Amino acid sequence: MTQSHTMSFVEATANVIVGYLVAVVTQPTVFPIFGLTVSMADNLLIGSIFTGVSLVRSFVLRRLFEALR
Repeated sequence: MTQSHTMSFVEATANVIVGYLVAVVTQPTVFPIFGLTVSMADNLLIGSIFTGVSLVRSFVLRRLFEALR
């Protein structure tokens, strides 16, 4: 049984939401190690940008693997 486009999108979205939450918690800890200081607003924006990229990447890879299957 193959996964529908809708379910691929739902799965990718859930994965990315969890990733975003991990990033928002992790970035304030990791950034200072590299000498980076950002405000919480910037931290949330950076996380949002990477979240958008990750969502597209996850969806495209899922559909590619479904097509190969």
